[in-house]
Amino acid sequence: MAEKVKTVGVKKESGYLYYLGKDGNVWRSKMARAGQKGGDAAKVADAGVKRESGFLYFIDKQGDVSRSKMARGRR
Repeated sequence: MAEKVKTVGVKKESGYLYYLGKDGNVWRSKMARAGQKGGDAAKVADAGVKRESGFLYFIDKQGDVSRSKMARGRR
């Protein structure tokens, strides 16, 4: 189950990948599609999130930063 870490409220556009960068802010990159290159990372919002090990951080459907515990060692 995911827990909300920071409320940012980013409006997502289709064709972009939204993620939490190493600096703790929300970034987006254009997704590569058939014959087109991706890239062109741009900062979308300042979140200032400090990461903890053992958690996966992501941008949820509401556009906020959430995290969930990583599943390690399962079979």
